[in-house]
Amino acid sequence: MQTVRLKHREHRPASFYWLALLFGLFVLFLYGPVITIFILSFQGPEGGLTFPMRGVSLHWFAVLRDGVGDIDIWAAFGRSVRLALAVTMLTVVFSVAAGLAFRRRFRGDTAVFYVSVASLIMPSIIVSLGIGLTFRLLDNGAKYLATAWGYQSFADSYTTSMGLFSSALGAHLTWTLPFGLLVMFAVFNRFNPAYEEASRDLGATPWQSFRHVVLPIIGPSVVGVAMFGFTLSWDEIARTSQAIGDQNTLPLELQGLTTSVTTPVIYALGTMTTVLSLTVMAVCLISVRLLARRRAVAGMK
Repeated sequence: MQTVRLKHREHRPASFYWLALLFGLFVLFLYGPVITIFILSFQGPEGGLTFPMRGVSLHWFAVLRDGVGDIDIWAAFGRSVRLALAVTMLTVVFSVAAGLAFRRRFRGDTAVFYVSVASLIMPSIIVSLGIGLTFRLLDNGAKYLATAWGYQSFADSYTTSMGLFSSALGAHLTWTLPFGLLVMFAVFNRFNPAYEEASRDLGATPWQSFRHVVLPIIGPSVVGVAMFGFTLSWDEIARTSQAIGDQNTLPLELQGLTTSVTTPVIYALGTMTTVLSLTVMAVCLISVRLLARRRAVAGMK
């Protein structure tokens, strides 16, 4: 029997090998640059931006720790982390709330849905320019009203309302929230309402039903939405460029360094940001696995 199976496996069509080769080239094209940057970031003090490598050390990570020129990398790192966490929290809350709301049909629900996800098809730079222009108009209006009402000192000292948790936060939500909505809509579309009805028959309040019944079931999907929110915000450049104000996030600083830094320290920075993204993804995947295991154990009881 095993001999027959082995012979059956040996006879594969030629298209299988061509498709396997194509897939291998695709994976190499996708992850090859990341692997290259990761390797070159561990060069010695005499290392350059291209192969061959000149020594192996952690020298450029030490240089990165001390700062890169006049740019405060760690301040930009902190801003990016805080912004990504805020975007993650709001994306999860709004996505879950919208998923619950769309379980029942209401007038105009189709229009609301398309408006919510329309930003996905808009060019990112156009969204960023539009948000930046809107906040500049708000700034001009604030200065005009302050002058008209006699608050000239306020008008003279006023700079802009654009910032990390205003315009930049809104710009990032236009990117992360549609993904979260699509995930939660798909989850609730397959959700069996009989579980909630059973909990209410047992005397549970709507909040208790959501907390103890709905949330454990959709928990893995909520973790996935959180992962989307953090990683998409953490790496975002285009939607941030015109809407951040006078303080850059880490991806914007990294983009600026590519034109001025000629040492592997920029590779060390790229490695650090990639490792953080992979760490967040790993934590989310482990959380999903633990939630699924906990749910299976609860089901056996």
